Amino acid sequence: MAMRTPISRSLRLLSARPQPSSRPPAPRPLSTFRNFHPKSPLVPTASRRLAEVRGSTAAANACSTLLVRGGTTVAGIAPPQSSKRRFMRLAYILFACVGAGVTTITVLIGGFFIYDATTYKELDDAEDIELSELALHPRVGGPKNLPILERYLDDEDSEIGKLCLTKPHLVILGSGWGAVAVLKNINPNDYHITVISPQNHFLFTPMLPSATVGTLEFRSLVEPIRRIVAKVHGHYLEASAEKVVFSERLIEVCQSNPSGGELRFYVPYDKLVVAVGSQSNTHGVEGLEHCNFLKTIEDARKIRRKVVRNLELACLPGTTEAERNRLLSFVVCGGGPTGVEFAAELYDLLNEDLTMVYPKVLRNLVSVHIVQSQGHILNTYDEKISTYAQERFKKDSIDVLTNARVSEVLEDRVVFTQKDQEGVIHTKELPYGLCLWSTGVAQCEISKDIVASLESQKNRRAIETDTHLRVIGAPLGEVYAIGDCSTVRTNITEHIVEFLRSYAIKSNKPVEDCSLTFQQWRDIAMNIKRRFPQAGEHLKRVDHLFTEYDTNKSGTLDFDELTHLLQDIDGKMTSLPATAQRAHQQGQYIGRKLTNLARAETLAMTVNGDVDDLVYRPFEYHHLGSLAYVGNAAVFDINGYSFVGGLVAMYLWRSVYFAQSVSFRTRALLFMDWLTRGMFGRDMTQI
Repeated sequence: MAMRTPISRSLRLLSARPQPSSRPPAPRPLSTFRNFHPKSPLVPTASRRLAEVRGSTAAANACSTLLVRGGTTVAGIAPPQSSKRRFMRLAYILFACVGAGVTTITVLIGGFFIYDATTYKELDDAEDIELSELALHPRVGGPKNLPILERYLDDEDSEIGKLCLTKPHLVILGSGWGAVAVLKNINPNDYHITVISPQNHFLFTPMLPSATVGTLEFRSLVEPIRRIVAKVHGHYLEASAEKVVFSERLIEVCQSNPSGGELRFYVPYDKLVVAVGSQSNTHGVEGLEHCNFLKTIEDARKIRRKVVRNLELACLPGTTEAERNRLLSFVVCGGGPTGVEFAAELYDLLNEDLTMVYPKVLRNLVSVHIVQSQGHILNTYDEKISTYAQERFKKDSIDVLTNARVSEVLEDRVVFTQKDQEGVIHTKELPYGLCLWSTGVAQCEISKDIVASLESQKNRRAIETDTHLRVIGAPLGEVYAIGDCSTVRTNITEHIVEFLRSYAIKSNKPVEDCSLTFQQWRDIAMNIKRRFPQAGEHLKRVDHLFTEYDTNKSGTLDFDELTHLLQDIDGKMTSLPATAQRAHQQGQYIGRKLTNLARAETLAMTVNGDVDDLVYRPFEYHHLGSLAYVGNAAVFDINGYSFVGGLVAMYLWRSVYFAQSVSFRTRALLFMDWLTRGMFGRDMTQI
């Protein structure tokens, strides 16, 4: 008998199949094809040809889709595409992506050059410019018989400027967070605005420690104040305000003239906003002329120069070991956010960039010390955050000296006292190559003069304002103070007679003999919260307070009991923090209030003669949280919730400050600086 091959077997099976009907044939049982050779490449091809010979197209299609694996067929799987076709498809996608990318880049570059070409302008024909005689030759007057600047050189440069000449004159002292917030929130058509500041730029202070070590460039943190002032059609004077003459509404201003002498003149005002900030608090310590501060862009520039200079001197062959250790010792006096962030940035510089360009032995000799008078650093933050920061600094070999007070700063060392766990005080010394002083804020000279000239000012550390941010003792509604230079007086007890006056009149009794029912006390509590918004936190449960301070259980609060209650609330209320967000919120408040006041000047009816109280509510501070950088990590304290973390928290910290930057220009520069640091490292040149 002839041997049956797999092909003859398939011929027999296919010939036995019935002719196809109009409907596709049902699939064959798998057992029908169990004798196909599993590895024969001819089976699908031969079966297809035989089926086509018998005119069975449906059978041919079914056979072409049979895949034999180990004697078992699986239907419905198409044969794989050829490798050439797959390669051509991938090549097409690749070339399409590359072409789209090149086209996009070409369009962007071309668009940039087209835009750049439009920024170059030819000199226009000269035109006559109108100038006021008072701008060229101001009249003389005031207590010191000085020139009074009533008109400016650019008053008539535009039609809007001419219209502003008839508006009330608003003068803003300072160019910081508070001043810029006022400019950004005021209606420019309501006032003739002038900004007076010795610094012609706004400085983004939270990121200033990053500029001391080259993480960010100095120009990435500043915005020219004239650009901001120009948007409100205002004027800018680069000068220092030295005195305010409240009786004549004049500000005495001083500036150096080209010959080196002093140029003094008066600037009149209808509304005055004092936003001059503060200066570093010395706490009476001697020798601070040897220290560096960190308040201005020039301070950051000096610190960067000194850090690089110390590293270069430590590399010289003639430098002794003791001198090298001193040069590479960095001492930070103060454990607040500024001191902590500077120490963290300095550690990042030494750890990430030092060994790339300097001898590696220097890294082992560098030491960073923080001298803190409190029991822990970041003492205004949550305890969890302070503990995390100290543990991280300990891991990074940053020496944190707590319960230590600086006694004196010498030319080459810091003398301080430290209390040990047993309460014994020891005197110690720390040699340094750079000492940063960052221990709080104090009044600047103009703030001291304002406080001294007003008898109603009782706080000698800041300008006192009411809850509408008006300077206490100055003519009502004319002078406001915001930011670090001011503090809000919240002595509720002083207003107790005012709160009880209406009830005393109704009962025909002296104020001292009045007693309040619970309903009357609740009404007074609502009035207190409206007049003093910061007291609202302590007046949430008026029923509990009524029960607690009704000591004689009479069901009423007499004068003495109410006085005791309000005194306790006064003791619980704290001063507003000297932070950028506080100054920013107060600036926003003043800008909006002044806009409303300009529209309310024609109102004849006022509340107790107080237009401010009629048109706008008292200022209420909302603490949005605190954050700090602690070296490739960040800490957050937001409304009682603390968050600490590594790189993720650091990027979140950057994102917050990136969003708060004052303009698109500074945001672009910040992004480029962070990108440059990641690609090329920090800039360590001494310029």
